[in-house]
Amino acid sequence: MNRISSLGALLLSSALVSPLVSTSAWAQDESQERSEAPVDISAPGVSVSDEVIVVQGRYIPETIRATSEVISVLSAAEIARTGDGDIAGALQRVTGLSLVGGRFVYVRGLGERYSLALLNGLPLPSPEPLRRVVPLDIFPTEIIASSVVQKSYSANYPGEFGGGVINLTTAAIPEESFLKIGGSLSGDSETTFETGYTYYGSQTDWTGFDNGTRDMPRGLKTALNSGQAFPTLSVAERQAFAASLVNAPTTLVQRNHDIPLNGALDISAGLSLDIGSDRLGVIAAFGWDNAWETRGGLNQRTAGLAADGEGGQTIYPNSDFRFMSTENRIVVHGLLGLGYSFGEHTLRWTNLYIRDTVKEARIEDGVDDLNVGSDRLNRSYTSWFERQLIDTQIVGEFKFGDVALDVRGTYANTQREAPYERTFSYRFDPSVGDFTNNLGGQGRDATIAFSDLSEDVWAGSANVSWKAPTARDLTLTAGYAYTDTTRTSTRYDFRYRPVTNLPLAVAQQRPDYLLSDYNIYTYGIVLNAISADDAVRYDAGLRVHAGYVQAETELMDFLRATVGVRYETADQFVQTFGANPYRQPNNNDYWLPAATLTWNFTDDMQLRFAASKTIARPQFRELSPIQYRDTESERLFIGNIYLTDSELLNLEARYEWYMGRNERFSVAGFYKKIDKPVEAISQIRTETLMTTYANAPEAVLYGGEIEVQKYFPLSDIFGEGFFSTRDLLIATNYTYTQSQINVGAGDTTIPPDTAGVVRPASDYFRDGTPMTGQSDHIANIQIGFEDSESLSQQTLMLTYSSKRILNRFTSDGQAIDFLENPGIRLDFVARQGFTLAGKALEFKFEARNLTKRGYSDYQEFNGARIDRNTYDVGRSFSLGLSATF
Repeated sequence: MNRISSLGALLLSSALVSPLVSTSAWAQDESQERSEAPVDISAPGVSVSDEVIVVQGRYIPETIRATSEVISVLSAAEIARTGDGDIAGALQRVTGLSLVGGRFVYVRGLGERYSLALLNGLPLPSPEPLRRVVPLDIFPTEIIASSVVQKSYSANYPGEFGGGVINLTTAAIPEESFLKIGGSLSGDSETTFETGYTYYGSQTDWTGFDNGTRDMPRGLKTALNSGQAFPTLSVAERQAFAASLVNAPTTLVQRNHDIPLNGALDISAGLSLDIGSDRLGVIAAFGWDNAWETRGGLNQRTAGLAADGEGGQTIYPNSDFRFMSTENRIVVHGLLGLGYSFGEHTLRWTNLYIRDTVKEARIEDGVDDLNVGSDRLNRSYTSWFERQLIDTQIVGEFKFGDVALDVRGTYANTQREAPYERTFSYRFDPSVGDFTNNLGGQGRDATIAFSDLSEDVWAGSANVSWKAPTARDLTLTAGYAYTDTTRTSTRYDFRYRPVTNLPLAVAQQRPDYLLSDYNIYTYGIVLNAISADDAVRYDAGLRVHAGYVQAETELMDFLRATVGVRYETADQFVQTFGANPYRQPNNNDYWLPAATLTWNFTDDMQLRFAASKTIARPQFRELSPIQYRDTESERLFIGNIYLTDSELLNLEARYEWYMGRNERFSVAGFYKKIDKPVEAISQIRTETLMTTYANAPEAVLYGGEIEVQKYFPLSDIFGEGFFSTRDLLIATNYTYTQSQINVGAGDTTIPPDTAGVVRPASDYFRDGTPMTGQSDHIANIQIGFEDSESLSQQTLMLTYSSKRILNRFTSDGQAIDFLENPGIRLDFVARQGFTLAGKALEFKFEARNLTKRGYSDYQEFNGARIDRNTYDVGRSFSLGLSATF
């Protein structure tokens, strides 16, 4: 008989579940099979059915038997096996999911525009100005009870559903009281004890909180808030503003020959109390993580195709730099959850706080023929990015006989502040044999920027289910949801300029001396605004009212169906300010039907079919005309106010076979048709390469998934003794996806630089080209050993994603798109439990990126290559120890 670990399966579940549908019993001999550990899932919709739905098969998991939707479920135990410190890392090993930039999870190769993240079934704002969804790496795994990835749409979820929805459930009521304290040390071969760059900043930077050093000076803030045009201010005023800015602590980049180890500390505690027949739970968690990463590589740009001297065309770098950057990232997170269960009712209050700060120092050296000439340039950058999320939620789940009700409400605020983004550019002067910066432009500059983004989300929903008194199981569900999202974003860019020419001796000074108070007042260095009046601030909002009805029924023995429809009406806008204010509305309403069918046609096997219509709205940042630089990709972004919604048709079929408990084989096919998908394109404006967006006419995406998970008792191979309780686990999944954009002769689009005038879509999109962000092949393989009676796990994990398009770029009618090739990554994680002085301890060892796979963002044409952002990524190692009391 197969021995199945009590710790549960790996995260590679391919369960097909809807959180909305009714729970069913399953007759089986519990003495022969181990019962499943319950998985805590909180999502819109409730179940009321207690009756048995007839299901063939003893190994179909609890969450799959009574449901129809296509999902993957990660329990806390499954997340722990991977050893990933954040939920984004754990999710990349789920069938059809890929991790982009170490932070953003894409479903079936579709971009984050088509992936929705929820917390306890409620929406979350994003701290990223370039994206709407939350970067999931800011959610430590310690505070997550489960993660559900639903790939087929059901009407209880928001209509913005493309690739899927990721619903995170935070821990609420612990099974028993506990206290856990843990810590870890880690490093990587490219960073730890190697040379990197830093700058001082403030005394409290190590905590992730600035002590006020980077606050905008009061006088400058008052002037900006007054509404007075910056150029109308006097020279003396702008000179005083320049002198009021903190200088050396935010300016001087220093070489550090010994970048330290990374460190992390986590404390979590839970209290579970029985109050008569009721139950009260309290859970709290705190974590602090301080990590360093040094990147060194190439940063090149091309203006487009050029003659190769042999009658053909090629690409060559018009801008060619080598760079080295060191980031110090500090994450502080806290969770306080209260849960109360009485009778068949449950109340849940969850409070989440996450602060994610990145401090970066960067040096570049190279040439910029496009904007400056052939002289060498030396550029330095210092920055401080604060991302903060505060979220409070109240969820009530009630059951009254055949009627069940759940009510959810949330307020969330996210902020992203980036004060004192400084850049200095020095140009080599052959006449003196030195780099100089006279602050006059043409490769000799100093700039500073302040940006602030704040987003508020108010949301609520109510869902009611009724189990009809029919011969066959029938559950009717209806619900209403409301979401109001508002965003305010400001950015101020300034450039230092001298009133008169600077002496050569001053131009040769290092940055902090160059901008000293003495030089500012002696040589008349002033602060000038770079930003146009209407490009320093924008407000945005999205208000959605939605209602849905859904019916789930047992059509006959072994055949179940769920049918629903959702109605959404939305008002979206982007409002700019300044001399030329502009308001762009985007108001639409939709009927979104969804249907699924599950046929349990033979023992432990079933077929599922799903069809739905959904939408995808443009992100705020994609609509805004404010320019932003993404420090991770080193790209400049600007939005397009003429974008419109995308509409999707989704079809899926899936076969599942459950060979044994926690063992499965599944194969699926899917098809999506997208009208007016939003795609990223690149344009050159004023000699600067910019990334913007436009609606393509149509896209089609189709593919298949296959997954296998199997346990092998080692006692069957090696006999009893040491191997009597040990199992070998082999789990693998593979997703094949093909996509293409369809462009006809009469198709049009509206790019951002034509003042609303339509252009032929063929000017920006090629017929038959793949969608951006989509990999043809995604594969995960896990080989692990685990003990079924104690904590002992060793897991080798291989992840592969094939080449994908990041941005479109066209020159002379030829495509030279920006590409990324994630390739193969190999990780190893080991967890071992033991007892010391009567206390349970856990030791964890992690070895990541053993293949030493680097990162490349590049272009190719006729054998020539441009490395837009390419750098090495080292092997990383971590040792951790935790104790439970």
